[in-house]
Amino acid sequence: MNIWAKVATAIRGGVNEAGEAIVDGQVLRILDQEIRDADNDFGKSKEALTGIIAKRKLADKKVESLKKSLAEYEGYAIQALDKKDEALAAEIAEKIAGQETELLGEEGLAKSFADSESQLRRAVAQTESNLKRLKQQVDTVKATEKVQKAQAAVAARYSGADSSMRSAVDSLERLKTKQAERSAQFEAASELASSTEEVSLDDKLKAAGIVGGGASGGDVLARLKAKRGG
Repeated sequence: MNIWAKVATAIRGGVNEAGEAIVDGQVLRILDQEIRDADNDFGKSKEALTGIIAKRKLADKKVESLKKSLAEYEGYAIQALDKKDEALAAEIAEKIAGQETELLGEEGLAKSFADSESQLRRAVAQTESNLKRLKQQVDTVKATEKVQKAQAAVAARYSGADSSMRSAVDSLERLKTKQAERSAQFEAASELASSTEEVSLDDKLKAAGIVGGGASGGDVLARLKAKRGG
């Protein structure tokens, strides 16, 4: 591969990367538009299904009506035969034949509508399921994107020695240290105050003659002579 081929390949790679970056940057907007288009198509599919169901129901009613009419005219034909009226029975038979032909056509049409309805129902159900799953995925991606952007913002603010957040955090640590030092000073002062009060109380007791001081040298000598037996 000569140098120009390599340059061309590098340019194509750069163009592809740039294109992917543009698409990735707009992916949520693109997906939102795709979902709106899919929702629109899905609505049209449901309207088509509604139309097919209506036609199938009309065809079913027509079939039932023809069957009822056939049973009715068959009864008329039997009555005409019972009365020996061959001409009337033949005319009724022609009517019945025409209705039977019409019934076959309506039954075929009703079946065709029923088959189309069944297929369209499956397609609509599958489309609805896919669309719901896609929406859930997009919602998850959007939520993740927001969380990650917040994390990136926090990281960006915290990074760097001169960042305002880092400075604030450092100040917070210094304040906590100062508070701990003040707490220790208050405890020491409290202990010192208690000790001073005790010493002061002992002095007052001694001064009042309630509590004696330590033994004198004479007292000790007298005690030793007493032990020696005089």
